[in-house]
Amino acid sequence: MTDAIRRRIYDYSAASLSGDDIPLAQYEGEVLVIVNTASKCGFTPQYAGLEGLYKQYIDRGVVILGFPCNQFGGQEPGTSAEIAQFCELNYGVSFPIFAKIDVNGPNAHPLYKFLKQEKPGILGVVGLSAIKWNFTKFLIDREGKVVGRYGSSTAPADLAAAIEKLL
Repeated sequence: MTDAIRRRIYDYSAASLSGDDIPLAQYEGEVLVIVNTASKCGFTPQYAGLEGLYKQYIDRGVVILGFPCNQFGGQEPGTSAEIAQFCELNYGVSFPIFAKIDVNGPNAHPLYKFLKQEKPGILGVVGLSAIKWNFTKFLIDREGKVVGRYGSSTAPADLAAAIEKLL
């Protein structure tokens, strides 16, 4: 299936930190927050807020999906094992973290190409769709539609009202 034909987030898959291919179809019917992450960034403490959202809403059908990315200042240089250890030890992360990906450029993961197409970014201008920095968050409704895009400076807790509207 080509990217042009894909219309729902559930048509994509991504590698887990252990290398297993995880179809996003397993999250069908859930509200998703998809975020590109990094371990050595000024926004890294948002892991705590993301974990808080996850614990607050997991029983109501909300899942946080983290996608480490090293494209912004080399702030995610670690291996999959190092990323997993960092997230668990420093922030008690229990939400799914996937293998490191690119979110921009010619090697951008197809999921992120889709996300940026659906919510282009600044004022909705397609040419400005690139992810600007770590911890950009996308909110996905229960039908798999991308309903929100939030920049790095948006704290995870600030997504609570939008999440509530989708539950």
